[in-house]
Amino acid sequence: MPKIKTNRSAAKRFKVTGTGKLKRNKAYKRHILTKKSAKTKRNLRHAAITDETNVANMKKILPYL
Repeated sequence: MPKIKTNRSAAKRFKVTGTGKLKRNKAYKRHILTKKSAKTKRNLRHAAITDETNVANMKKILPYL
């Protein structure tokens, strides 16, 4: 069996927690921040767990994570 290539863009965006779940950063925090409330921006700081519907695809493109 040949080695499987890791999707490098996904590898930079996702980390694995100790329990094996995928951790990701939230979107909508890059620009046009003036119209967003402080509460919204504060909530976007914290990382989120990847939804279960996407985990199978993510594990496929991140085989060695």
